Amino acid sequence: MKQNFALFFILLILSCQSGSEDTRKPEDSNFQVKPIEPITKNIISQSVLYEANIRQYSNEGTFNAFVNDLSIIKKLGVKILWLMPINPISTTKSKGPLGSYYAVSDYTKVNPEFGSLEDFKNLVDKAHELGMYVILDWVPGHTGWDHHWITEKSNYYLKNKKGQIIDPIDFRTGKSFGWTDVADLNYNNIKMREELREAMIYWVKETKIDGYRIDQAYAVPQEFYDKTLKALREIKPLFILAETDIYHPGGIKLVSKFDATYDWLGHQLAKDVAQGKKNANDYHKHVNRTLRLYGTDNILVNFVSNHDENSWNGTVEESFGKAGHTFMTLNFTLPGMPLIYSGQEYDLGKRLHFFEKDSFPKIKGKTMNLLRQLGSLKNNHRALETGSSGGSYKRINTTRNDKILAFEREKSGDKIVVLANLSKDYVQFTMQYDGDFHRYQDFKRKILSSSYQYDMKPWEFWILIK
Repeated sequence: MKQNFALFFILLILSCQSGSEDTRKPEDSNFQVKPIEPITKNIISQSVLYEANIRQYSNEGTFNAFVNDLSIIKKLGVKILWLMPINPISTTKSKGPLGSYYAVSDYTKVNPEFGSLEDFKNLVDKAHELGMYVILDWVPGHTGWDHHWITEKSNYYLKNKKGQIIDPIDFRTGKSFGWTDVADLNYNNIKMREELREAMIYWVKETKIDGYRIDQAYAVPQEFYDKTLKALREIKPLFILAETDIYHPGGIKLVSKFDATYDWLGHQLAKDVAQGKKNANDYHKHVNRTLRLYGTDNILVNFVSNHDENSWNGTVEESFGKAGHTFMTLNFTLPGMPLIYSGQEYDLGKRLHFFEKDSFPKIKGKTMNLLRQLGSLKNNHRALETGSSGGSYKRINTTRNDKILAFEREKSGDKIVVLANLSKDYVQFTMQYDGDFHRYQDFKRKILSSSYQYDMKPWEFWILIK
């Protein structure tokens, strides 16, 4: 046990050091960049995902400014970088001074606001040198009104009875979403599908990206994915994240086509627990339900924030209050892939503007330290792997199941126990569980016994390792 503990401590130190920037230059005679290995299910199973909002990440809002911080992001345990759309943005019917990233005006060009194509290629290369993979946010459902297809190939779009191109329709209501800055694509047009597919192939071949995050994946026919994903994966192994879940059109059949999808219900439930509307029992039931309905092959992305949540629904502080760190911890230790949104590591305390320039101060604090430790745990413990070969999940019953979520993750002899007080109250409880562990927070020995009574502060959590 002491050997295992020492190994974890060494791995944690190495993880924090591994992102340090290499000052050697490629022209140095002894410097060789080792090509990144193709992404695999095993790599995905241990990955932390980082969503990069290039426009708002820095004062400059450029690829080159973001590259400067890649080593810091690496130290969070991040293995996959998701870049929000990098394509040029339409100005016709644009919202706000700069418009939405999701109003694409050209699928095969780079937004000059962020830099050049060469700047983007450099970002990918630098990320690869640090052992991180890069995926692009892809918008297949609609384009901006400046896209050349609007005037040259109007039959690529859906139209109303008057023959006018329309903005996207909400499948639940049959009415417009209100996204008036974009035009809805017509998937009955096979030529449009082929052009879109070729554009996706272009980025993989030309810039060596490692996959895509598919915006509104449920709004596109499944047949498009069958042919497109096959063509893309013939080039190289990729990671495909889709913005959908089993409750959207297509259900589990659609979800199964991708490597990962979103746990939207879990996110909303977590906010409800943080706000006292739901409890630990409700949260456990959700975890069990998702494991049963999705199966082990479908990886769910766990998050406390993303670009939509932050801009439209509130900061982590607004949504979770003092429970923010508790749910970040659960996102890393429960089955699934944890997501960090730009600025979350710096205690992002503002709603970032969506249609105009914004930024945030980069002051390292408690959240940065927490995410570094959690990233090291996720990367280095087999018990926390997710997917078809992931670690098991088993709840540990306590005398306060309504307040305390206690569970065990285990794989190949690696075991982690997590206890979290999911309430604003001080809680006393007992549980039928025995074991000798160390707490990750301070590496102090922690013995669990059926004969003990435990006391936990509001929103307190323990991660116990063998």
